[in-house]
Order: sequence, then structure tokens, then C-alpha cells
Amino acid sequence: MSVYVDPVMEHGGSKEFRWTRSCHMYADTLDELHAMALRIGMRRAWFQDKEKLPHYDLVPARRKEAVAAGAIEHTREQMVQFMRQRMGLSEGQRSLFGGGDEGRV
Repeated sequence: MSVYVDPVMEHGGSKEFRWTRSCHMYADTLDELHAMALRIGMRRAWFQDKEKLPHYDLVPARRKEAVAAGAIEHTREQMVQFMRQRMGLSEGQRSLFGGGDEGRV
């Protein structure tokens, strides 16, 4: 069981999240995810209970803390594969960023 972080990316921020650069912290289990979040000083209110990827958004400094505490660095492709596996989907069944492939869901 593990906790993972994907690369920091530019996203422009929002009303709820003022930082323009961040990444996702996600895990094999919610217990592990919340334990790591607590360990690096995250508030439980910041948890995003998304169907495809329950996660916390991390700014670069918090990402460094997570890695120092044992989080595994994933590439963007590894994060997408993790989400597909979590959803029980194969590569050809569904794109996470744009609906079904040839009408399949």
C-alpha cells in the first residue's frame, strides 16, 4: 500500500485554490491518504472526494514534504493508469479526459 504524488503542473488557480501550480496526492487506500495528509499538515477539509481520483491538491513545497515522508513520485502517465485501474477500466475502454472510446463506457 502506498501514497503517490504526480508532477507539479500549471493550472491557473481558482476562487477556492489560489495557487497556480500544484499536483495531486493520492493513495491505494483512503486511510493511507488521510494519514499522509495529517503527517504533512494538510487539513481534512482540503480532501477532494472525487470518484476518479480521491486526492489532496499539493503546492510544490507540500509535495516535497510528502516525498520526504515516503510518497512515491508518479509521472502523469502513471497517475492516469492508477485512475484507470481504480475505475476498473482498460486502456481502450475509456479516456479519463474525454468520454468513451468508440462509444464504449
